[in-house]
Amino acid sequence: MNSISKEIKHSEMRAHDFADLEYRRKFMKLTDEECASIRLIKDIIDRELPVALEVFYEQIRKTPETSSFFSSEAQIARAKHAQQQHWKNISSANFDQKHAEKVYTIGNVHARIGLEPRWYIGGYAIVMNHLIRSVISTLASKPGLFTKKTAISIEEIGGALASLCSAVMLEMDLTISVYQDEAEKARQKSRDDLIQKEQAFVADSFGIILSEVAERNLSQKMDKELPSAYIPMRDNLNGAIESLRDTLGIVNDTTETIDITAGEINSAAQDLAHRTEQQAVSVEKTASAVEQITATVTSTAARVTEANAFVSNCQNITEQFGVMINRATAAMSEIEKSSEAISKITNVMSNIAIQTNLLALNTGVEAARAGEAGSGFRVLAQEIRDLANRAGNASKEVKELVETSREQVLSGVSIMEEAGHAISTIISSVADIGDHLKAIAEAASEQATALQEVNNAVSSIDQGTRQNAAMVEETSAASSGMAQQARRLKGLLNEFTLS
Repeated sequence: MNSISKEIKHSEMRAHDFADLEYRRKFMKLTDEECASIRLIKDIIDRELPVALEVFYEQIRKTPETSSFFSSEAQIARAKHAQQQHWKNISSANFDQKHAEKVYTIGNVHARIGLEPRWYIGGYAIVMNHLIRSVISTLASKPGLFTKKTAISIEEIGGALASLCSAVMLEMDLTISVYQDEAEKARQKSRDDLIQKEQAFVADSFGIILSEVAERNLSQKMDKELPSAYIPMRDNLNGAIESLRDTLGIVNDTTETIDITAGEINSAAQDLAHRTEQQAVSVEKTASAVEQITATVTSTAARVTEANAFVSNCQNITEQFGVMINRATAAMSEIEKSSEAISKITNVMSNIAIQTNLLALNTGVEAARAGEAGSGFRVLAQEIRDLANRAGNASKEVKELVETSREQVLSGVSIMEEAGHAISTIISSVADIGDHLKAIAEAASEQATALQEVNNAVSSIDQGTRQNAAMVEETSAASSGMAQQARRLKGLLNEFTLS
């Protein structure tokens, strides 16, 4: 601070001191009249001051708490002289700015040396005790003091002493106020210095550990003894460092796990990608095969439908053939009946031929008996006998033919019956084949529909597999990036010293 600034500051302080003095003097009603009354006893005060101060300093010498403020008699003498000059200002009732500055100086000195107000008040009491007694005893020794025949009345003496007390009280008030202000400033400065030292110590103590933390060294902890107010802060800092160390340790372990896991995921993703590609190829082949099977089954279903129609046609033809067999069997049965009738007729014809032959024989016998007359009958009988023989032979041949035909008809009937049974079996088998072919056609149609759905599902699987392959590639890239970030994070964590 330069000299001009100091002078301005001192001027402001002097103005403030005098204004404060005037304000307090007015409050105490220490008017100019009161000050004038003090001057009435000025001579007595000035005369008795050396004695009063000697009594005061003698008491100081006897009191250990006060004697310690003085290192020698010379120092006491200087203090006594200064006190005497100051008291003369009081006895003059000259409470100007210079006096105010003096009072504030005294208060500052008392505060600086640590002279407590009790000793200061006690000193004023000793001095005032002697001065009041001296004033009263001096004025009381004059004749007629209490008979109002002197120059100073009792009222004036009382007013002068009261004003002197007010002036002394003003002095004590100002001095003690300054002392208290300065003491408070000193205490505040002491507190500030203590706090500053404490903060410097704490800052230095915390600074060391914080510097270590700033250097990423978390293995240190604060062990210094600190003021009690900072112990929770120290414990919290140690706890925070320990917590951070533990957390970073966990993060480090987790990072290693993430790195390993990411590598495994990447490896698995690459393997899965390879398998997915193979699966995609397999699914594509499967889709192609299913499509071919679907086409084959569809074609088979169409052919089975055609075969079913053919079998139905065969079934109809076989049923018609069965009807024809039945009709042929019925016709052969009628032929058999006709053969039996013919056989009966041939038997009759054979009997007739035998009878005719017998009749012709009898006719020949009779014609022989008749002789010449019966020759014509003999010829006729011979012809009839020949005719009968031929008829008998023919009847015999017809009978044989009918027997042969009958046997053949019976054999044909048996064969036709067997053929009818076979045709019935064929018809039943063809019907079964038709039913089976219908079932096969329906199953083939259902299989074709199912295969179409399978084909659609395989196509969807193929599309999903391709999407999965793309996602696996993305997963592989993401896991690779995650592993890279984990390694980067581990690199950052390695910069910290954890133990």
